[in-house]
Amino acid sequence: MITNVYFVRHAQSDIFVKQDDIRPLTAVGKADSKRVSAVLLSKGISKVYSSPYVRAVETVTDLANSIGTQIILVDDFHERYTGGWVEDFFGFAQKQWQDFEYRRADGESLREVQARNISALEKVIKVSLGENVVIGTHGTALGAIINYYDCCFGYEDFCRIVDKMPYILRFTFRGLRVESIAEVKLP
Repeated sequence: MITNVYFVRHAQSDIFVKQDDIRPLTAVGKADSKRVSAVLLSKGISKVYSSPYVRAVETVTDLANSIGTQIILVDDFHERYTGGWVEDFFGFAQKQWQDFEYRRADGESLREVQARNISALEKVIKVSLGENVVIGTHGTALGAIINYYDCCFGYEDFCRIVDKMPYILRFTFRGLRVESIAEVKLP
């Protein structure tokens, strides 16, 4: 049975809000969330899941409202916890992509982020077999998920998607096995 999971990396967020879980979308991000809805409305979406972080929820709210469903918040889809604001984001990210066990004190390694997100994803797939679902997500979390299914996806690939906000990838699964990963272009 085929299940399509549309991962929606959040739209542009307000980087002046340093607290990761409450960082909202900018005006541009809010406008872009409508573009996400426009693209996904024709995909037969039955459920909308999201990280509980504000920017991810706000990115998929218009879609959920448009199809008349509630957003199902799944804490395990939240972004990597870094242990606080990171000034040298790319330096930190590079260390993590070079060593999936690397983490700051009180932060998470990419291995932990990946395990948490894959576990949550497999639960979603099991209760959504044969459906088309959306998951509101984040850049690092999404990168770790891609790497789980394609171990060639690394730091350079992550750098190519880090500024894509919003960004949509369709993962097509047969059971729990991924058959394809494809970008869904926004107008």
